[in-house]
Amino acid sequence: MPTLQLPYKLSVLAATFLLIAGGGPNPANAEYPERTIRLIVPFAPGGASDYVARLLSARLQDKLGQTLIVENKGGAGGNIGITAAARAKPDGYTFLVTSSSIVINPSLYRTASYDAVKDFAPVTELTVSPNVIAVNAKSDIKDLKDLIAKANANPGKYNYSTPGVGTTAHFTMEVLKAQRKIDIVHIPFAGSGPALQALIGGQVQVTTSSLSAVMPFIASGTIRILAVSGHKRWPDLPNVPTVAEEGFKNAEVETFQAVFAPAGTPQSIVDRIAKEAIAVFETPAVKKTMIETGNLVTATGPAALAKKVNAEVPHWREMVAKAKIPVN
Repeated sequence: MPTLQLPYKLSVLAATFLLIAGGGPNPANAEYPERTIRLIVPFAPGGASDYVARLLSARLQDKLGQTLIVENKGGAGGNIGITAAARAKPDGYTFLVTSSSIVINPSLYRTASYDAVKDFAPVTELTVSPNVIAVNAKSDIKDLKDLIAKANANPGKYNYSTPGVGTTAHFTMEVLKAQRKIDIVHIPFAGSGPALQALIGGQVQVTTSSLSAVMPFIASGTIRILAVSGHKRWPDLPNVPTVAEEGFKNAEVETFQAVFAPAGTPQSIVDRIAKEAIAVFETPAVKKTMIETGNLVTATGPAALAKKVNAEVPHWREMVAKAKIPVN
């Protein structure tokens, strides 16, 4: 009967149109996340970025209902892993967990083939950690003023180790050297571990390193801290002065750990990961763990991290120039 067939045909056509137009099932509209998420760490396992990434991945798996894997892509001061993250597909399944290296390296390496501002979508800063100026526990250097006096009285005799050229630990001492004309020689190592072992073994008289790296040695009484480079005294080291308290101006240097996504990642995904990551790091248990390992939880969110990156890229360019660090 024609009067019955017409509505039927129209309904089929309408259903077909809706399916084509997106009114039917559409995998692109499925709930995020659908599969494993990758966290790239641009350093070898065991460092601060790796530790933060593994803590984050373990806690986010329950919140997101998917597996998160940490992929260490070390090399070239972090440039290899950072560049890999910048070039990754911006679909919400690859993130970068990195230190301040992301904003420092473009001023240190001509081969840094990424733009810290244009190639990434900031997700959230997670923690900051000051650097420390430390000596062997058996050293006769009593404090920072004593170090300056002894170094200047014995030109070329004193040296200090760092985890490498252009690290925030390196900048910590170079800023102090520039202000007081301290005669102390830089001995760079490939990481915090070797730099600290050189201090313990007596190869160097002083070291600068992240607080998180030296925490075990403080607990064992192997080394003694002369000063911290943060804006405030560290909660667990109330008797150790800051560099500002020792008379240095604008000499605060801190290392951040943060999460980034490739530029173009949907903002809804960036906001979701930021929200969940902040919730993880704001828990009392994680905050306590971070303090114990030399990290202060900041958990600031996308806008604050974007502002920080925009400010720190030119800041570190100026620092590299002032410290006369050769660009590789």
